[in-house]
Amino acid sequence: MLITANSLSNLPEAATQLLAEAGTNKIFLFYGDMGAGKTTLIKQLCAALGVDEQVTSPTFSIVNEYRSGGNNIFHFDFYRLKQQSEALDMGYEEYFYSGNYCFIEWPEKIPDLLPDHYTRVSITAQNDGPRLINVENI
Repeated sequence: MLITANSLSNLPEAATQLLAEAGTNKIFLFYGDMGAGKTTLIKQLCAALGVDEQVTSPTFSIVNEYRSGGNNIFHFDFYRLKQQSEALDMGYEEYFYSGNYCFIEWPEKIPDLLPDHYTRVSITAQNDGPRLINVENI
């Protein structure tokens, strides 16, 4: 599925479409260059899931946890990892296999630790501003 977001005002609808396309998948891997809009889209996904608190990038903390209707949502940013073992040390399995939503930025930093089933979200920024969001269930 390909979603085009021409502006920030299109992101709530894009988030709703993405969640519908994912179906029962709760693990989302976000691919895209720095500044492509991964965190911005994750903010909209959290809003669509009912998160009321402020959603921020977990660049330094590696994982942020949000609550929605008694459920946890985990937001990861693995950009600063030097080795996959750092994800092992933080107990990534407890998060990934918890049955809760996991939004993972920079999954290419942990290629050997990714689950078998997930929704791949690739974001490409176009020169004139729009974002192309390619969604694929694996």
